[in-house]
Amino acid sequence: METKIKSGLFGLAVGDALGVPVEFYSRFELKENPVSEMIGFGTHHQPLGTWSDDSSLAFCLAESLCKGFDLFDIARNFVKWYSAELWTPHGQVFDIGIATRHAIHNIGKGYDPELCGGFYEEDNGNGSLMRILPLAFYLQNEKDIEVIYKKVKAVSSITHAHFRSVFACFVYVVYCLEILNGNDKVEAYKKMQNIVSDFLSDKKFNPVEIQLFDRVLLHDISTYPEINIHSSGYVLDSLQASFWCFLNSNSYEETVLKAVNLGEDTDTTGAIAGGLAGIYYGIENIPEKWISVLARKNDIDDLCERLSLELKN
Repeated sequence: METKIKSGLFGLAVGDALGVPVEFYSRFELKENPVSEMIGFGTHHQPLGTWSDDSSLAFCLAESLCKGFDLFDIARNFVKWYSAELWTPHGQVFDIGIATRHAIHNIGKGYDPELCGGFYEEDNGNGSLMRILPLAFYLQNEKDIEVIYKKVKAVSSITHAHFRSVFACFVYVVYCLEILNGNDKVEAYKKMQNIVSDFLSDKKFNPVEIQLFDRVLLHDISTYPEINIHSSGYVLDSLQASFWCFLNSNSYEETVLKAVNLGEDTDTTGAIAGGLAGIYYGIENIPEKWISVLARKNDIDDLCERLSLELKN
């Protein structure tokens, strides 16, 4: 379990750090000058190996799960990160989404964590999807799909409570769980589609919302041409882009470079795809030259060990 946790969290953080210097660059710019190595500075003027809020909030979630599942504690950790007390790469917050900032203010006012995230259609940025991966490790032995959905919904809703964001997180976690079960990535993708389809069979969710996921759930996202894959900060774009990069690559390195070079929300596409590719290919296949320059590498290592210990008990 510890190896899988390290593979996932380092996979996420490396993908994130590769994307940070070129966030907001267009796909055209990156076609002209693609990212092929870890670089520093760029968009946010951060040193080499710096990860963003994507990894910070994933680490905050993992940190809380080291003590069991407590939504109030997870929410408190997000507030601690925002005040730079917890899981910043260099002691300051340099990147935060609008919805996440708003939710953190609500947490600070003492609202119930599940009522802090935005419920409106315009609140469907990728801010909960980018940090949800640690929950897959916590849920690895959970057999009840209803429990999985309920837990994912609760954790997403701290910052993103609209059905679309919740459901994107659910689809991603179910896919991660199938990979953690040892399935080939294509087989895991098909199993995820079947599991989600069965889950939906007796639900009264808004059919218009469900149809938005047809590309991922009814079709094979990997067969779409790159021009049809978008990489903005919208949650559906991030879900599709990360699956597309992962399914169309044959290594961790290829997956994250493909993700970052799609442009726009480069750190988040890199993080989401990197988490998937990390648990699939294993930490031994994440280039050591990238891990070695990662901010707070030893702290991440320690976090993975502590989470593994908690989940063994």
